[in-house]
Amino acid sequence: MALLEGQGLTKRFGGVVAVDDVTFSVERGESVGLIGPNGAGKTTLFRLLTGIHEPTEGRVVFNGDDITGMSPHRICHRGLVKTHQIVRPFENLTLLENATVGAQFGGRDPDDPEERAYKALEFVRLADAAHDPPDTLSVGALKRLEIARVLATDPDVLLFDEVAGGLDSDETEEIIDLIYDIKARGKTIFLIDHVMRALMTVSERIFVLDNGRLIAEDTPDKIQNNDRVIEAYLGESGNRDASNPISGD
Repeated sequence: MALLEGQGLTKRFGGVVAVDDVTFSVERGESVGLIGPNGAGKTTLFRLLTGIHEPTEGRVVFNGDDITGMSPHRICHRGLVKTHQIVRPFENLTLLENATVGAQFGGRDPDDPEERAYKALEFVRLADAAHDPPDTLSVGALKRLEIARVLATDPDVLLFDEVAGGLDSDETEEIIDLIYDIKARGKTIFLIDHVMRALMTVSERIFVLDNGRLIAEDTPDKIQNNDRVIEAYLGESGNRDASNPISGD
């Protein structure tokens, strides 16, 4: 049985169809990527899965239970969490206090939230700055703090929304290594990223959205050579001899 499923998910905002009859499944322990052109519906799909938006049609099934329409905090308590595309730490709190918010208010284990938060900071290599404010951090470190906050909730599935966005090459490699370490803990990873080096490296399968519809699902190697996917990125008038926009190079 799949750990996370979307069944015929559709989301309309007035006359705009942001997600259009999307069906997929993610197995426990997988690392799955979600790609598509800007405006394809990727972040909206993640918001449907985590309860931020309620589907117009369709269902979200997590660990065998229908969680469609549940509030985000109830879904988080069940073990399904999402990072934010734009990192917004609590500026008036220390790093440890930021991570403790996740452990205390989202975590499934009510005991020792601060200890669990500190362990999450250790895991992302920020423990030395545990009592510092977040305004001392680089962009890469802020991304790792965001990961620590969701790890502190003790999740089964982590949805990463542009976790490598805005990072330099060294910071990107650090995030890739961190995602591998998280997966080695038995966690399931579902990620969106325009940094193809990161997404193609860590993903075992790739889903592709275009105009809200799921147009392809395959291994990274096959997705990179899928004509329909390349056309979605380049457009019908795009130069077919141009560098592959999804190669990860």
